[in-house]
Amino acid sequence: MNKSDCIVIIPTYNEKENIEKIIRAVFGLEKCFHILIIDDGSPDGTAQIVKDLMANEFVDRLFLVERKGKLGLGTAYIAGFKWALQHDYDYVFEMDADFSHDPNDLPRLYSACHDEGYDVAIGSRYVSGVNVVNWPMSRVLMSYFASKYVKMMTGFPIHDTTAGFKCYRRRVLETIELDKIRFKGYGFQIEMKFTAYKIGFKIKEVPVIFVNRKEGTSKMSGGIFGEAFFGVMRLRWDGWTRKYPKI
Repeated sequence: MNKSDCIVIIPTYNEKENIEKIIRAVFGLEKCFHILIIDDGSPDGTAQIVKDLMANEFVDRLFLVERKGKLGLGTAYIAGFKWALQHDYDYVFEMDADFSHDPNDLPRLYSACHDEGYDVAIGSRYVSGVNVVNWPMSRVLMSYFASKYVKMMTGFPIHDTTAGFKCYRRRVLETIELDKIRFKGYGFQIEMKFTAYKIGFKIKEVPVIFVNRKEGTSKMSGGIFGEAFFGVMRLRWDGWTRKYPKI
């Protein structure tokens, strides 16, 4: 059996063009990672592709959780986090299926937590300038200034607050009260980082280059950005009034 201390959680909805490629790219790394796919009832057959790979090649390192319908990115990750904790992984990653997050950066995020002692490692697009390729300028500006807005409103000292490429030490997910995380889209990414920061965990931003998807369809919507915009006000209030867990 290929044992690993790491699990990479990849949420999917209609990713048949990318899913096998991203799985093989992660498993092609020198460091051994396991993968957990959380599929929200993809009608294009994404889950069946994963099942075939599990049965024929990757029995002991590829796993699948199927959910009925689109329940939101945040709830997919929460389900994945709970699965990872139940299966005793020490390092838990978030990554997209569409190659916007480069699998070759996974060992760098792992090293930040495992070797350098950080609790959360963020694959950051904005810690060393703006490292985004093939995004429309409107979306670059929206994402960049969303992070600036979060920083201004909350005092949260992170450049890329909406980043979805991350590594968590196990103890972070054990400490955060996962059932109290409220947001589902970009707001979820902000809330998880902000909560880890307020608890007192050490966070490092690792510079990465974000590349817009080449295949498949983006799941981004204006409502996701709206949730983040208004959700930040709630996080600011929480920062003043909520009692966060202690470490």
